[in-house]
Amino acid sequence: MIGEYNQPSSGWRLSVAPMLDWTDKHCRYFHRLLTRRARLYTEMVTTGALMHGSVRRHLRMDAQEHPVALQLGGSEPRELAVAARLGEAWGYDEINLNCGCPSERVQRGAFGACLMAEPNLVADGVKAMRDAVRIPVTVKHRIGIDRVESYDFVRDFVGCVSEAGCSVFIVHARNAWLQGLSPKENREVPPLRYELVYRLKQDFPHLTIVINGGIQTHAAIVTHLGHVDGAMLGRQAYYDPWPMTTWDADFYGEPPQPLTREAVEEAMVAYMEQEAREDGTPWYAIARHMLGLYHGQRGGRLWRQVWSDHRLKPLPPREVMRMARAALARGGVAQGINGPAGR
Repeated sequence: MIGEYNQPSSGWRLSVAPMLDWTDKHCRYFHRLLTRRARLYTEMVTTGALMHGSVRRHLRMDAQEHPVALQLGGSEPRELAVAARLGEAWGYDEINLNCGCPSERVQRGAFGACLMAEPNLVADGVKAMRDAVRIPVTVKHRIGIDRVESYDFVRDFVGCVSEAGCSVFIVHARNAWLQGLSPKENREVPPLRYELVYRLKQDFPHLTIVINGGIQTHAAIVTHLGHVDGAMLGRQAYYDPWPMTTWDADFYGEPPQPLTREAVEEAMVAYMEQEAREDGTPWYAIARHMLGLYHGQRGGRLWRQVWSDHRLKPLPPREVMRMARAALARGGVAQGINGPAGR
């Protein structure tokens, strides 16, 4: 599949987006079982949380997660530098600055997508972080804010920030409307304009440009990689994660992984047991991230219902797995007899 596009190998060829309340360390451990090469991102961590809260709680990760990036939310250069140093000390491979989140809560903190209106401030933050760490400092942003739909806006933003030494830009191909839309609506209502991201790569060929937003299929990934250096998937990868098992072979030229869903589930149960011993983490806080493992498979809905049944929380995870597999088998037999819809 690599021969279908003519892009140089990139550490950012494929990645899973930072998603608040979703891409915690348990989610990243699960995703790393599916792909060895794709870059993973933390959920956004604010500089204030690191300076005034539990650093361990926010930055703890598993050695298996590499390559993994820490996404920061903040705007004050000195605080960003402190947070970036912490990220590097905890072993992260990249520091990413959030300039794309449109939520009102983030806006009140004067960061996220509203920072696109202040490219010089973003450049100052990037420079402060680059001076503080040796790992890459990258920026994730939108193609515009509110109703500003001119290509010149995003071009000038990238140009200004790149002069501060940022060479990797992850571009969500939608505007962020700072008023009138919820975060969910901001992922759906503003139109996707992939051509603007392609144009950024044409105008800044020396930069690494990664495209994000609405990417759902293997064919779409291949199309985008014909124009830019990388593709980042978000909710699609979360809800239907199994296609990630093909990424290493299709996009990195590695031998196919002989993985099965059963083996991945078994590995996750072993991880649940380890996390319970070492950190007191309840299994259901981990299981929620793997509910898409049997997406589209016969019996998958019944399997998912077992793992998400709150009444089973007192049971050990290995017993829940046994029940989930029994439900999967029952559902598979029923669907095989009655058809895919189980009528």
